[in-house]
Order: sequence, then C-alpha cells, then structure tokens
Amino acid sequence: MARSIASRMAELLAQQKLTQKELAQRSGITEAAISRYIKGDRAPRGVNLAKIADALGTSTDYLLGHDEFTENEKKLVRTLIARNASKMTSEERMELLRILLDNN
Repeated sequence: MARSIASRMAELLAQQKLTQKELAQRSGITEAAISRYIKGDRAPRGVNLAKIADALGTSTDYLLGHDEFTENEKKLVRTLIARNASKMTSEERMELLRILLDNN
C-alpha cells in the first residue's frame, strides 16, 4: 500500500531531526498547517507542496508517492543486477538491495 504524504513528511522530519516548527520556518507555511498535513487532516497542494518539498530537500514526486517502482520496473532492475552483479562491489549490491526492498 502506498504511503501517504503525511507519513512521508513525518518520516523526513524524523530522519532530518526537524520539528514541525522548523519545517514551518523553512517553508514559510504556518505551523498549524504543517501540523494538519502531518496528521493527515489535510493534504498540501500546489505551492505549499513545492515549499515543503524544497524545505525537506526532496521532490514533490516523492511526497506524492510517485517514486515507487512498478512490477515491470522491479523486474527490469532485478535482471540488470543479476547480469552485472559480478562487476559490482558488495557495497553497491547492498545499496541496490536496500533500494529494492524499500520500494516493495
């Protein structure tokens, strides 16, 4: 199931150790609005979505959930990894596996 804008915002805040107040200051959006977005009471649209993405160092596509792989894309990536695994370092293989697992 796709994650919501609210959960992606909350995850990014936690990863960056930011408060809602700091996000409000960075984005120029009121703290009350940020709180409603993170609770899932409202979804940011248009300009506010772009401001939040900029403030969090991400894209609007990520916040909207357009970064998840389709089944065909996953199959293609697995095939490419299998064909080229011997040429990759173990760190590269682990990073690719992490990306694939995060996008299931």
